[in-house]
Amino acid sequence: MQPQADPFIVPFCDEELEVLYKDQHLLLINKPTGLLTLSGKHPLNKDSVHFRLVKLFPDATMIHRLDFGTSGVLVVALNKVVNAHLCEQFKRRTVTKTYTALLHGHLIEDEGCINLPVAKDRPNFPLQKICYETGKWALTHYQVIERMEEPFATRVLFKPVSGRTHQLRIHSRELGHPILGCDLYGTDEAFSMASRLMLHATSVTFDHPVTGERIEGESTCPF
Repeated sequence: MQPQADPFIVPFCDEELEVLYKDQHLLLINKPTGLLTLSGKHPLNKDSVHFRLVKLFPDATMIHRLDFGTSGVLVVALNKVVNAHLCEQFKRRTVTKTYTALLHGHLIEDEGCINLPVAKDRPNFPLQKICYETGKWALTHYQVIERMEEPFATRVLFKPVSGRTHQLRIHSRELGHPILGCDLYGTDEAFSMASRLMLHATSVTFDHPVTGERIEGESTCPF
């Protein structure tokens, strides 16, 4: 029998959740880096955005997720009807999202798109891989904001059309410019250049499930 790997225990996150918007139907939350969106299976990985929210909002449900290292804006439903409505918007891709990232090196093009299918890299959970046979369609638009010398990096604005797991991280790698601080898809050099994953969800725009108003939640990038 193969020995089981030691479980990953998430370090404690002492940063508080920031409420960006609240009404009786939904919340917009600013998630800090180093906090799970949903609690892990291991009892020591219980702390998460959802775990904290249900103490104040018992019916809160997460509509989408951000990686443990990713910070930024999250949409939270406060009842089942709103949850279903928002999930349908995500399914129809009428929700638009933007992310800010620092990529290793200088991109040559000022803008472009990455259209590469993403699949689970079994048995190397939680890694994803680019696969034209089993992968799901994944499209990411990017635009250069600035090219920096210190650190040697490019600040980009990502606009993902699809929402695959680790999409921006693996697409950045395939572009030849991994996200700084990325432990899964970055080079050793790119990983060592930052103390966190340099990826932040800056905005999410959707139709309010009750009023129909177009809502835009924004979170200022902390780096």
